[in-house]
Amino acid sequence: MFWTSLDGSFEGDTRHDLVRPGPLDQSSSPRTQGSLVRGNIFKEDGKTPIANALVEIWHCDENEVYDNISDDYKYRGGQRTKADGKYSFKSILPVPYKANPNDDASWRPAHIHMRVSVPNQQDLITQIYFKGGKYVETDRWASAPQAVNRILNITQNSGESEIEFNVILAKEIPLDQKVYDNITGLYTIDENNTLEFTKNDDMLFMKRNGQLTASLSYTGNNTFVSGIGYPKAAFEPQADGSVKLTIERTPGKVYTGTKFLKYNQ
Repeated sequence: MFWTSLDGSFEGDTRHDLVRPGPLDQSSSPRTQGSLVRGNIFKEDGKTPIANALVEIWHCDENEVYDNISDDYKYRGGQRTKADGKYSFKSILPVPYKANPNDDASWRPAHIHMRVSVPNQQDLITQIYFKGGKYVETDRWASAPQAVNRILNITQNSGESEIEFNVILAKEIPLDQKVYDNITGLYTIDENNTLEFTKNDDMLFMKRNGQLTASLSYTGNNTFVSGIGYPKAAFEPQADGSVKLTIERTPGKVYTGTKFLKYNQ
């Protein structure tokens, strides 16, 4: 899902231009009109800027495709904030896409993925949407109450679309490595589905049948929650040494499972 990040040092106006090809060579493609995604990264008080926060964004192209395999890394990039906590990316506006080509009900609204990482603050992985965007009201993630502050206005400045998204990071909740060792592994949900949980920095990655589906943050009481509100995963160590999983994928849709493979054995 993630790529080699840049160090925030870019030519000209210091924006990271996601339209140009390549994670390192930003010089071979002309600048094009598009969108500017910018904002500030703050500590939990909502006032103190965070320096050296790694901000990464990615989104689909105008043909509804994510560039996951080419060397161009189009519409993917990263940079570190300076002392003022500011970030900015030059890109284009993404478009809606059908998550399942065979399912007309799987249309997702245009959105931008974002990850913010910094030591001693809780990492954030989330999605931002656009006011008035097609499918925003029908998408189960965009229409969730937790998304209300991530549906953003698009303004115009000299022919360029601008989107501002300020981030307030929560204080990191420390969790002992032994707890991660206990909960990471493979879980049987039913005869057709297996969930895998692995640790990545202070995030818990969830894979379904081998495919990464969510990144979860620890919220306390052995519970992890996605940055977009769902899924929620709660782990219950059992007296016999096993671990029970209760996962709420969307509001009201709850599943349970049991771990059958540990990674620290």
